[in-house]
Amino acid sequence: MKEPKNTRLYSSLPLPKRFRTWAKIDTEALAWNFRYLRDRVRLGRADCETIAVIKADAYSHGAHRVVDTLIEEGCRFFAVSCIEEAIDARTMCRCILGKDDDCRILILGYTAPSLASTLAEYDLITTAPSYEYLLSLSEEAVAADVTVAVHVKLDTGMHRLGFSTQSEADIEKTATQIKKATALTGIRVAGIFSHFADADTDTGDVPDGLTDLQLCRFFAVISILRAEHVDFGMTHLCNSAAALRFTNLGLDAVRLGIALYGVPPAKEFKVPLRPVMKLQTIISHIHTVNKGESVSYGATFTAKKKMTLATLPIGYGDGFLRAYSGARVTVHTKNGDFDAPIVGRICMDQCMIDITGHEAQVEDTVTLFGEDPTSLDRLASLAHTIPYECLCLITARVPRIYP
Repeated sequence: MKEPKNTRLYSSLPLPKRFRTWAKIDTEALAWNFRYLRDRVRLGRADCETIAVIKADAYSHGAHRVVDTLIEEGCRFFAVSCIEEAIDARTMCRCILGKDDDCRILILGYTAPSLASTLAEYDLITTAPSYEYLLSLSEEAVAADVTVAVHVKLDTGMHRLGFSTQSEADIEKTATQIKKATALTGIRVAGIFSHFADADTDTGDVPDGLTDLQLCRFFAVISILRAEHVDFGMTHLCNSAAALRFTNLGLDAVRLGIALYGVPPAKEFKVPLRPVMKLQTIISHIHTVNKGESVSYGATFTAKKKMTLATLPIGYGDGFLRAYSGARVTVHTKNGDFDAPIVGRICMDQCMIDITGHEAQVEDTVTLFGEDPTSLDRLASLAHTIPYECLCLITARVPRIYP
């Protein structure tokens, strides 16, 4: 199913032979990360399944090629955010595997019960955040004469979606409601899961604080259901951070998102992941700035000496945030590579770097992140955000280049 090597998310925009800015996607690195992470989580349980999270167009990497690559590596379980992404994922899987498509696709967010027939048509698993939701979904499924698979979501401390588990009474009530749900017509409970809120703040291999509380709440519900011999399907709780921290939770699956794309969940995680995206541009102009002259909007940077600047055709309109001003980039020239700082404010479509003392030419390539595993984290720190957001904000006008 592989798409052309170059793709642009804006279907209306053409693809010229030479790009001003592009995101190079290393599918070999993606495959390597998947194998490494899969083998690592299987140290705790040999049959632990890997759920690949491909929401937000696979964190801006291009879901189509990501799914294609991961299916080749044996992945058969994907998670997305919404029904639109889920239908797209199912279409991809059917295109790749044909009638033998055996992939499971889980929608992590909310799906209206009125879409029961669509969920069944595309063989999708939806998240059930409450008993009232399940009752409504059952009613819609019965009316459409279909059966919908669900994974019950427990709110163990994230306080976003899910059955409450805040107290012993909540835990008892939730377990009772899940037991009732397994008997609802038109519903098939295929799993139970929750989501850690704080697993990325500590690199220790023992759960603590909120993580430990969430773990206890999750297993409290599971234990009641098991004691009453309720068939609730599979269990999964660990995200990338938890999967890297803990190998002994004994659950059926883990959900891998940011780590798949070669980015540690936090800088404290020292793991040999390979960056999958490399954001690159070119030098479009070289000019001189005299001492005392300012650069870009707001005159926030003033030259203390005569300087040579290069203009890059990338800015926050491409997802290279204004907050990255002051970051360092890597310039690739025929005489070798060198680092250069961004000077002045980043504009919507352009920014400037200081190349004083270096030889460079117009159309030399410049790497903004992806040259090493820590480059994206450094940018995120400048913007007071996380690498997840930095990746997801790379806009649709930036073409994705595949091998």
